[in-house]
Amino acid sequence: MRQRRSFKQRVVRAALKVALVIVGILLAFILLFAVINPPTTPYMFSEARRLGGVDHQWVPLESIAPVMARSVVAAEDANFCNHWGFDLPAIKKAISEGSNRGASTLSQQTVKNVYLWHGRTWVRKALEAAITPLVEAIWSKRRIVEVYLNVAEFAEGVFGVDAAAQYYFGVTPSNLSATQAARLAAILPSPKTRSASNPGSYTKKRTARIRDGAATISKDGRAACFES
Repeated sequence: MRQRRSFKQRVVRAALKVALVIVGILLAFILLFAVINPPTTPYMFSEARRLGGVDHQWVPLESIAPVMARSVVAAEDANFCNHWGFDLPAIKKAISEGSNRGASTLSQQTVKNVYLWHGRTWVRKALEAAITPLVEAIWSKRRIVEVYLNVAEFAEGVFGVDAAAQYYFGVTPSNLSATQAARLAAILPSPKTRSASNPGSYTKKRTARIRDGAATISKDGRAACFES
């Protein structure tokens, strides 16, 4: 009995040590990417291997047209400045409607893109839920938006707003117009099946809503946390 109990204790202690090491590594990467730009992401790396390379250049937020940041927040998470990683009203609404559409915040999407893999497994969602509050606590809101804009996929093999602006419109991200920014934000739910330069009817309608939403959050103060 004592030997069995001792074996179980050793297993538990070993498991705890492994868990602590994993948590320590994770915290180190969260702290690191608060000040150092992620060179790649798990999904970007896998796409680069599949395609033989991807188009991706990092650009600081101050070199991106402010309307681009407002557009992506309006499209993906209008209450971004008012929550700490989870939009509870949006989650409740999604549950009541039997869908998770609209419930994932910009912070959660950034965590998924930078640290995890794509897919809707419970394991990934659990890790996302655990990491998101840490990122919110350590990174600024401005940093979250900057990282998101630089790692999001805008077309097959096209990652980040710098590559996207040039791929679709032949301009630098600092010269994006309100309509161009809204179009880029409009294709984010499905970048491989929608085009910002040749939008279909759905994308055009979504673009108009996003452009209005970007103007609204600018006026009512919901863009203040990443523009200051």
